[in-house]
Amino acid sequence: MQRVPCEDELPAYDEALLRRELMLFPDWYVAHHLQRKLGPAERASLDTVFDALVANNLAQPRVFVHRDYHSRNLMAATPNPGVLDFQDAVYGPITYDLVSLLRDAYVEWDEERELDWAIRYWERARKVHLPVSADFAAFWRDYEWMGVQRQLKVLGIFARLDARDGKAAYVDDMPRVMRYLRRACARYPEFDRLSALLDALENRAPDVAHAR
Repeated sequence: MQRVPCEDELPAYDEALLRRELMLFPDWYVAHHLQRKLGPAERASLDTVFDALVANNLAQPRVFVHRDYHSRNLMAATPNPGVLDFQDAVYGPITYDLVSLLRDAYVEWDEERELDWAIRYWERARKVHLPVSADFAAFWRDYEWMGVQRQLKVLGIFARLDARDGKAAYVDDMPRVMRYLRRACARYPEFDRLSALLDALENRAPDVAHAR
């Protein structure tokens, strides 16, 4: 899919869309799920993180992006796999679908296996001349930063599904997504402010189950 020319066929995964997705985190996860209002300093810290994420995401090479490429949208079929839910495809960062698949919100693998799969993808991508970095460490950094954007978005989406649509089962998947987010944030000083905000939110959050 990533080798298919699509720049003129798909909408761009542009700054407006990236920021709209990121805003799901404060608007739904923080405000509705945690029932918290961010203070001015917290909001400023989050904006700084968002700026850094968007700059990285937009700087990545662009290809076809399914945008919801994970286990529940991949069906066993002949030939494998059957790919569902592609109606929101865009032209955007090359690492997006990979991190969506390997840091699946519903299935979790150990980091050693994730890293092995990421290396295998990177090696194959280079062989078929996809625009991945020649340095795997740089590619992995982009992958993790793209993951932070997606994980913030997914936490917001799951909170919205619970609060607005009454689909409470998604709350059970939030801890897995938060583990991915925490793990990536711990590796990059640029996310120290986000880690501190997550600490503050966890310490101050009300008993959400009781509140509902």
